[in-house]
Amino acid sequence: MTISAILERRRLRRRLTRWRVVALILAVAVIVAGYRIIVGPDSDRFLERPHIAELTISGTIEDDPLLLQTIEDIRDDAHAKALIVSLSTGGGSTYGGERIYKALRSVAEKKPVVADIRTEAASAGYMIALAGDRIFAGETSITGSIGVLFIYPQAKELLDKIGVTMGTVKSAPMKAEPMPFDEATPEVRAMLGSVVSDSYNWFVDLVAERRDLPREKVLTLADGRIVTGRQALEDGLIDAVGDQNDILAYLHTRDVPENLDIESWDVIDDDGFDLNMANAAVFLLQKAGLGSLLGEHPANGAGFVDGLVSVWQNNW
Repeated sequence: MTISAILERRRLRRRLTRWRVVALILAVAVIVAGYRIIVGPDSDRFLERPHIAELTISGTIEDDPLLLQTIEDIRDDAHAKALIVSLSTGGGSTYGGERIYKALRSVAEKKPVVADIRTEAASAGYMIALAGDRIFAGETSITGSIGVLFIYPQAKELLDKIGVTMGTVKSAPMKAEPMPFDEATPEVRAMLGSVVSDSYNWFVDLVAERRDLPREKVLTLADGRIVTGRQALEDGLIDAVGDQNDILAYLHTRDVPENLDIESWDVIDDDGFDLNMANAAVFLLQKAGLGSLLGEHPANGAGFVDGLVSVWQNNW
């Protein structure tokens, strides 16, 4: 084979590869567009019939505007006759839990809301569960961990070892405290303790109010301990140990028709398709030999929670 023939074959191969990429991109675009039409947040979706809405809240709790908007949509949708909140979370941002709790209580003003504790709903996860008119859990589900903490780094010893000092000029002693390169003074620790205590007391009062428990009893349970579903039932932190059938039986007592299907209202991400669609697109590109174009898959990203947190464990 001549050199010119080899070069021509390479040119044809590159041209064919480019057309394959274009065709694949167009196919993914068509799939995503069709998916948005069917289940996009701005469409009427497939839910234009009476149903029971189900919303899954999992992972680290954060201040999530998209989740809050979805909860508001469920509240205002006349076709959603009730809401089941499926929880699998160890907690996260205290403020994030507060906002989700309040949003769910606004739904409960219009229709029944049930909290279904699955694997776990601890700390801020349990805070969200308190929004339910009734809380269900599995016998071995993990819940509780009522409490608040503030985490800050301490790098002073490391900086001292490597001979680095950090200077600051502040308008007042408490400004920007705690600093990661200075040991916290008793005054700073007292300030942080005051902030944590105030949020903790709010959390305790919320549990006492929603579970109709004496505050003194809640304080005995609010030492950060986790409990199983069976223990939570005995302590009065949940209403029942049960599964979906038990949840539906309860909803029927709230005048929710027995023949309604449960439809997922799980949150769609900012790009208009959920993680399953993203994984499907990644799979197609990898099969086409274009996996190197992806870089780091977004699903592998890690998040951080700022400010006060209500978590069972620091697992982000």
